[in-house]
Amino acid sequence: MDTIERRSVLALALVYLFRMLGLFLIMPVISIASDGLQGADAALIGTAIGIYGLTQALLQIPMGMMSDKIGRKPIIVGGLILFALGSVIAANATDIYTLIIGRAVQGAGAIASTLMALLSDVTKEQNRTKAMATVGISIGVSFMISLVLGPILFAAIGLSGLFYLSFGFSVVGIALILMVVPTPKQVSFRRDTTPSMVALGRVLTDRSLRYLNFSVLLLHASLTAVFVAVPLVLVQRYGLALGQHSLLYLIVMGLAFIGMLPLVIAAEAKGKMKGVLVIAVALIAASVALFALQLPLWLFAALICLFFVAFNTLEATLPSLVSKQAPVGYRGTAMGAFSTHQFFGAFIGGAGGGWLMGQLSMQVLFFAVAALWFLWFLFTLSQPAPRQLSSIAFTLPQDIEVNITELTEQLANIQGVEDMQIFTDERTAYLKVDKKQLDKAALARIAPQIAL
Repeated sequence: MDTIERRSVLALALVYLFRMLGLFLIMPVISIASDGLQGADAALIGTAIGIYGLTQALLQIPMGMMSDKIGRKPIIVGGLILFALGSVIAANATDIYTLIIGRAVQGAGAIASTLMALLSDVTKEQNRTKAMATVGISIGVSFMISLVLGPILFAAIGLSGLFYLSFGFSVVGIALILMVVPTPKQVSFRRDTTPSMVALGRVLTDRSLRYLNFSVLLLHASLTAVFVAVPLVLVQRYGLALGQHSLLYLIVMGLAFIGMLPLVIAAEAKGKMKGVLVIAVALIAASVALFALQLPLWLFAALICLFFVAFNTLEATLPSLVSKQAPVGYRGTAMGAFSTHQFFGAFIGGAGGGWLMGQLSMQVLFFAVAALWFLWFLFTLSQPAPRQLSSIAFTLPQDIEVNITELTEQLANIQGVEDMQIFTDERTAYLKVDKKQLDKAALARIAPQIAL
């Protein structure tokens, strides 16, 4: 990457980081902190936790597609303004309904797909995968930081202070977009990052993608449902003040990160993806079921660690699988549908988890989540092992007339090229390849611009 690309990728990763911090910082504290708000009960508190996912899910694909028409930056800045407005509404909430409205407005700033489209506009084809990975890492980092810092910051500045901090993050994000990220000379529709309505039906009916979409929906539904209850467990069962939760989360998340590395390596580098998925799903089912029992604190913390080993493993491998299983040339649509399921999951888990805990009990909530994961474990066992395919895209030269028929025949004859599509409107060729079988020398002769 050149200097401008590195600066742009870093700025966009920071925008993503700050925005997700604004959403996640309240997660480890809100079930306790909002209990004193007028009208609050477990179901409404759960809704406040997850409602951002509903507005995100409904708006992120439309906003991404709108950015193709009016530009990336206006959509992103508008989304950050909405996020800031929602933060102010939530910061001044004196009743649970106002808090829910604030969180919904925060989520309405649904700029995820537009950020990825802007990232595509400001990076070269050969650098795009690294750029997207950098942004992806920032999302995981934001969640880990939020769990550790959320209780500490809450003790210092309260729930209103956390939302005003989110407002500040929005302002910083707007400044980064306007002052650091260059404005693309041309906003271009790219199928590897931007959803396409033409391909949406195909993506939603694809069997392998449907499994991955419902896996991430269940994963994030479980996360928000669990965090309706876990802070209360730590306070009520173990007598830990909120300020003490940070140390526990720091230890747990550090060990969970270490624990997930062998699983991710086995999945991605050793080709053991099916086995890793089965293990991760089983770990979540077992750990959440055991949350319901009266256990010593050290054992409960160990179970939280196992939950996050599995959660982090799935969070890292599921998007990779979507990228590999997506119909050739339509990775942007597949990732958009995947993210939409993820956000819907956050809403369902928050609202449903809060209702279960309020109407029945905390134990029922844990057993219900565990039962869903046990069923998903059985379903995962029946799934075929995913093929280890990779996506490659390269731009056709603008100043050279390309014979599409001849190029298609040449690419089809290369060993390891499993499928392809060439789109003349964006002058881009998309390939699905088996890298273990790929004749890299032959591909390099046809498309020397590809960094293999």
